[in-house]
Amino acid sequence: MMRSRTMAATCRVLIVALLSLSFQTAHAGMIGTDQAVSAAAAQTDRGAVLALLDRAETVAQMQAQGLDPSVARDRIATMSDTEVHTLASTMDMAPAGGTSNWGVAIVIGILIWFIWFRK
Repeated sequence: MMRSRTMAATCRVLIVALLSLSFQTAHAGMIGTDQAVSAAAAQTDRGAVLALLDRAETVAQMQAQGLDPSVARDRIATMSDTEVHTLASTMDMAPAGGTSNWGVAIVIGILIWFIWFRK
């Protein structure tokens, strides 16, 4: 007798719990190739900019100008994908090699502008 009352109460609680839950359906959809490629490109660009911040020369120049590299990392994390792409393409157009520091100077200049003047 006691067991049937416990079983009945348990069943009632389970029924109420099931009925009170909101039933959601899953919606599957296709994404376009351009969406998948743009997401991958955004991650690649963001990684390239963050890799530049890991370089000792960049850190030294930022600290010489009074910028904290961790603040720059936080700012890059909040930048939109288009801004990061613009910054990464600027880095890609800069001359490579040890004879010119224009690429680093341009990136640092853009970071200074973004950190100080874009608030």
